[in-house]
Amino acid sequence: MKTLTDKVVVITGAASGIGRAPAVDIARRGAHLALSDVDAHGLAATVRLAKQAGATRCTPGRLDVADREAFAAYAIDVDDQFGRVNVVINNAGVALSGDPADLSYEDMDWIVGINFWGVVHGTKEFLPYLIASGDGHVVNISSLFGLVSMPSQSAYNATKYAVRGLTEAVREEMLVAGHRVGVTSVHPGGIKTAIARNARVSDAEDKEATSAFFDQRLASMSPEKAAEIIVKGILRNRARVLVGLDAHVLHHFARLTGSRYRDVVAPVSKRVLPGKAV
Repeated sequence: MKTLTDKVVVITGAASGIGRAPAVDIARRGAHLALSDVDAHGLAATVRLAKQAGATRCTPGRLDVADREAFAAYAIDVDDQFGRVNVVINNAGVALSGDPADLSYEDMDWIVGINFWGVVHGTKEFLPYLIASGDGHVVNISSLFGLVSMPSQSAYNATKYAVRGLTEAVREEMLVAGHRVGVTSVHPGGIKTAIARNARVSDAEDKEATSAFFDQRLASMSPEKAAEIIVKGILRNRARVLVGLDAHVLHHFARLTGSRYRDVVAPVSKRVLPGKAV
C-alpha cells in the first residue's frame, strides 16, 4: 500500500489519543474513515476534526471491542456502508496496574477483553474484507510493554505480548497464503494520552501517584507525532513499528542483555516507581 488516498480505514478507540491522532492524519491523506469508541462525546469531536482535516467520508460508531457479537455486526455494517475495507487499526486499549496477587479477576477479565480480545475481534472480523480488497493492511497497537516487562504491569504486559504474538503470526499467514495484506505491530512508549488517568489499579496501588508518574515522567511524545510514525509504518509495510526514543532504547537494551534485563529493571523500578497505597 503506497497511498491512503481513497482507502477505507477503520480505527477503534478513536475518541482520543493514539486513536484520534491517526484519524486526523489519515483524513488529510484523502481516506474514508470508519471510527468507533465507547466514548460518544470524544468520538464526535474526532469526527469533526477528521472532517476539518479533509476526510471525504467519516462515520462514527459506538463499539465495545470486547463484545464479540457487536464487533461482528460492526464489521458487516462498515462493509455495507463503504463497499470495502482497506485498513484496520485495532487501537482500543486500557491499562491496569497491580501485582497479580492484588488484582481482582474482574479487572483482569476487563483488560483481557479489551486489549486482547478486542484486537482478536478486529483482526478476525475484518480480515476477510481486507483480503477481498486486494490492497489491505492490519495494524495492531501493542506497546513497549509488549516487548519488555515491568513490575506492576503483569496483566497489561500479558495482553500486549499476546497482541504482538497474534500480529506476527498473522503477518506470516498472509505471506504464506500470498494475500496482499500487510500486517504491522505497533509498540508505543510513553505517549501523552489519558490511558493512565483512565486506568484501573489494584487496592494496593496509589492511582493518583501512578497516573501522575506516567504523565510527568514517562509520557514524552505527542499523539500527533506518534500518528506520523504509525502511518509511515503502514505505507512502508513495516512488520514492527517502535514509537518513541524510550521504545527504541529499552527494546535494544533488552535484546542486548537477553533475559538478564529483568535483573536491571527490578532494582531501578524499586527506586523510581511510586510507592504502594497506604
